[in-house]
Amino acid sequence: MQNSASYRHPFHYGWVIVATGMLCILAALGFGRFALGMLLPSMAASLHLSYSEMGFIGTANFLGYLAAVLLSGHWAGRIGSRKVIFLALLAVGISMSLVSRATGFSTVLLLYMVTGMGSGATNVPVMGLVSPWFSGGQRGRAAGFIVIGSGFAIMISGRLIPYVNRRIGTEGWRTSWLILGGIVLLIAFLARALLRDRPEDKGLEPAGGGAPAVPVRPPAEPGDGSTYRKGVIYHLGGIYFLFGFTYVIYATFIVTTLVRERGFSESVAGDFWMWVGFLSLFSGPVFGALSDRLGRKAGLIVAFSFQAVSYLLIATRLPGMFLYLSIGCYGLVAWSIPSIMAAAVGDHVGARKAAAAFGLVTFLFGLGQISGPAVAGMLAERTGSFSGSYYMAAAFAGGAILLTGFLKRPGGTRRETDAGGGSSATARTLPRP
Repeated sequence: MQNSASYRHPFHYGWVIVATGMLCILAALGFGRFALGMLLPSMAASLHLSYSEMGFIGTANFLGYLAAVLLSGHWAGRIGSRKVIFLALLAVGISMSLVSRATGFSTVLLLYMVTGMGSGATNVPVMGLVSPWFSGGQRGRAAGFIVIGSGFAIMISGRLIPYVNRRIGTEGWRTSWLILGGIVLLIAFLARALLRDRPEDKGLEPAGGGAPAVPVRPPAEPGDGSTYRKGVIYHLGGIYFLFGFTYVIYATFIVTTLVRERGFSESVAGDFWMWVGFLSLFSGPVFGALSDRLGRKAGLIVAFSFQAVSYLLIATRLPGMFLYLSIGCYGLVAWSIPSIMAAAVGDHVGARKAAAAFGLVTFLFGLGQISGPAVAGMLAERTGSFSGSYYMAAAFAGGAILLTGFLKRPGGTRRETDAGGGSSATARTLPRP
């Protein structure tokens, strides 16, 4: 199947897909969602937002995200992932640019919901590209490199937004939204130029050689609904729900916590947030590769353990060293779970069904993201502090560890990598658990 196209690049074109996917995640999630944490303090001061309203802005974004993930996997199958990603990024860039003109809570709420819709419609097909472009032994690593786009975006926003605010003043957040929206639009056109839906479009086989390794049994024909009858997909979705509920509380409110409760300046809080971004660059590739070698279950348990420690350390209001430790624990595993989850879904349903199945688990993940900021914001409104919200996040992360402990391996014949037997490309038959 390989033809001359495979020799025009010193590496497999799948890694161009990964690099472009990373930029898409940087735009849709990194700027479209995680920049909000840096923008909220100045936005709240300018628009006179309460803690509850700040939480509901985050929730509106996730409502839009949730609506999009229900349909994006389906539309990716019908018109192609490349087209869906391009249109979704246009929606993100335009809506973010329009937020810069908002004059009140309601306008921000509606526009940021549109941003969430674009984010969801980008994320699902981007992560769905991993399964057709990579064999089972490389999916975790490939997905890991894609998700670090959010880390780069956090680093950029952690520097850019305080700088703009210093130069322009209290209304600097408007310029920041406009700049970020413009970058997203540029990435949309780059993605349209570089992305391809299948390796066959470039005359290639999946990176790693041969057909995807897991599962070996032929996937069911489209339209039979078998993906949605798989109990393990809902099990993965439940774990992903708990991740969505917990991580977003920290991501949305940590800068506000540092500024309002710990007394840090916005610039210093931005430096902390930048360190989260820097550390998170290692999370996806390291934990994705770890899950390729040791198994998805082990990777998830380690990642959730780090997150639980991070939430407890920020909740207890311990001295400064423990704050650094909290930031470090959160950053080191920030994007580990999405990369492992994308690989795990491909393991269980195969390449053809991966986008639809990932859309389903991402829908459940979205439910967690909707709940997290709203509940955390209302709890902080009642108590005057986010400490209770972080304790709640730690408890939910503990629940995710327990739920992961019951996760089953993919059934049937699997490669060694899926059993945690290393990165060998040689397949061997293993009994079902």
